[in-house]
Amino acid sequence: MKNVKMEVTGDILTITVDLSKRYGKSSSGKNVIVASSEGNQSVPETDYKIGLNIYTKAEQE
Repeated sequence: MKNVKMEVTGDILTITVDLSKRYGKSSSGKNVIVASSEGNQSVPETDYKIGLNIYTKAEQE
């Protein structure tokens, strides 16, 4: 995973993402990737799965 931290406390899943980070443009070039689970991932200590992508619009050149 890129820039994604997950923590389970009881029945609460907390996801932490640093919104200041950037990981380059998306394949379309229209967005900049901020965080990604890079596909579906297991939520720690549960039977749940998560798929997460966070992005922002790319700057126009």
